[in-house]
Amino acid sequence: MVTKNIDIFNISLVVISLIIAIKIPFELFLFSYAILGPLHYLTEITWLHKKNYFFSANKKWSIIFILLTILISIYPVINFFDFRMSQSIENLIKFVGKQDSVFLLTGILFAISLIFFKKIQSLILAFLFSVLISFILIIYLPNLFLFIGVFLPTLIHVYIFTLLFILYGALKSKSRYGIYLSIILLAVPFIIFYIPIDTINYQPSAKTQDAFISNNLSVVSAFITSMLNKLQNGKFYLLSEIGIRIQIFIAFAYTYHYLNWFSKTSIIGWKKSISKESAFVILLIWIVSIGLYLYDYKTGLIALFFLGFLHILLEFPLNIMTIKEILLLTKYKK
Repeated sequence: MVTKNIDIFNISLVVISLIIAIKIPFELFLFSYAILGPLHYLTEITWLHKKNYFFSANKKWSIIFILLTILISIYPVINFFDFRMSQSIENLIKFVGKQDSVFLLTGILFAISLIFFKKIQSLILAFLFSVLISFILIIYLPNLFLFIGVFLPTLIHVYIFTLLFILYGALKSKSRYGIYLSIILLAVPFIIFYIPIDTINYQPSAKTQDAFISNNLSVVSAFITSMLNKLQNGKFYLLSEIGIRIQIFIAFAYTYHYLNWFSKTSIIGWKKSISKESAFVILLIWIVSIGLYLYDYKTGLIALFFLGFLHILLEFPLNIMTIKEILLLTKYKK
């Protein structure tokens, strides 16, 4: 009964998130990312730690994901603060900053190893193999790495993996409404593609547009537009029909991703993993992060950059485990 009620509630969250995303796609994304995002990062990281990050191995191996996140974060942070350094160090940091796709692929390949291996020797070899494979692939499949760098930490994380979590939960609990929720969530991109969009009367404020342009928040939209061959004279326009449709989907995906997490405290049990001391620290960091976003959106983005990527990488083993369990459940049913 609890699962059924939560699934029904989540169906309503999908509908509400979609309606608001259609009405104010740019504003909704900025709000969700700044307000709901940090609280999600903090609570999920705490929960993952309590769950041993869903490793088969010792949780100390999480240091690999922390190091990879540092390598991903170091260039944006240093570039923002404009630290003075020697040319050689600056060139090295720029080089490292361009390898985010390598670090992401390394992380997800190593996550597969952590699900299946426990021995130290096996995991060391698996990590070295993950690094080697990642660097080889970037040479021979550069387009794949561009795809990974753009989509893995964004839409794959907030939409695809959320859909897989819901599907896994529905199959495991044999919830009919969970299946309905999965189907509705899967249908959302098609709904957005076909519904009429009012591009004349909708006009986000100059401040909202500036937040997107100055913080490069339209990178994913521009990349999808290019993939669909919908650029206008080789350029991406934020308020074009395709630009608005893509932003509706992005705003919906992020908003529902966060709401889905907060709606499932009784099923996932993440609330129980947070002690009073942890809750105080989480609340304090959350309030400070909101203050930073209100002060200056870019400052908020940089301040939360490491934390945002850390929760993505630490979730990789859970993502792999979810895919594995779905395959096992569907195989068992056959």
